[in-house]
Amino acid sequence: MIQDIYPDILDNSYSPLTLGSGDFLLCFDREGRLLVNGESGAIRFPTAEEAAAERSVYGFSVNEDRYFIALSEHSCKAEGFEYFNMRGLRDRFGGTELFAAFTAYHLWRWYDDNRCCGKCGTPLGLHGTERALLCPECGYILYPRINPAVIVGVIKGDSLLITRYNRGYAHNALVAGFTEIGETLEQTVSREVMEETGVRVKNIRYYKSQPWGMAQDILVGFYCEAEGSGKIHMDKNELKYAEWVKREDIVLQPNNFSLTNEMMRMFRDGLIKAGE
Repeated sequence: MIQDIYPDILDNSYSPLTLGSGDFLLCFDREGRLLVNGESGAIRFPTAEEAAAERSVYGFSVNEDRYFIALSEHSCKAEGFEYFNMRGLRDRFGGTELFAAFTAYHLWRWYDDNRCCGKCGTPLGLHGTERALLCPECGYILYPRINPAVIVGVIKGDSLLITRYNRGYAHNALVAGFTEIGETLEQTVSREVMEETGVRVKNIRYYKSQPWGMAQDILVGFYCEAEGSGKIHMDKNELKYAEWVKREDIVLQPNNFSLTNEMMRMFRDGLIKAGE
């Protein structure tokens, strides 16, 4: 999955560092596209010597490399850099740099979405001692937003419930959705499967989680079984495809970055079975 970067190590602890020589500056445009050089077939971010911004904030480190996020208008002096949207990066590149791009996008989106205090309207500033934004007028403190969402592998005998979305990602997927206020994750599983496919489920069990910066998510994977006949009544507003697919007929996504793809592969390969 995208976060499996071992032996590289992500350190996301906050530090009030300033951009220095050799540090990477991750620059997003107003559409959320990231400035990279991909001429070598891998992602390369501009360094402090190659790009500049009036305001930047330390994001995280990977091993000894430090990544900063531009919070203002920026410029790049080096040739070969261009803007890619996050899906374009995902489709073309991989490795530790792709995970760094996703993580930076999550942080940049939060900073960009919260320029002013939601209580009094005053422009927010950096907290200084923790990863937070601080209102200098009313003292309101705002922390990064993480949206919990579930990915659900629904099993019926030797088949898995495979879906495709109406919009956006065009490849095979599983039932997925965001947790609503007042719900447990398990209740989200039951509701989302019922809303999207009309199938009731039982024996809900946790599998694994994944950070997914593209949508500011933490994805939480569950397997469960269909209860009763498992007859599908697809929500055509959400999905364009929802069918029970035999293990041997499951077609995976074109890369191994997502929790969804891993869960489909685990079932296809017989490593996940009903009731386990």
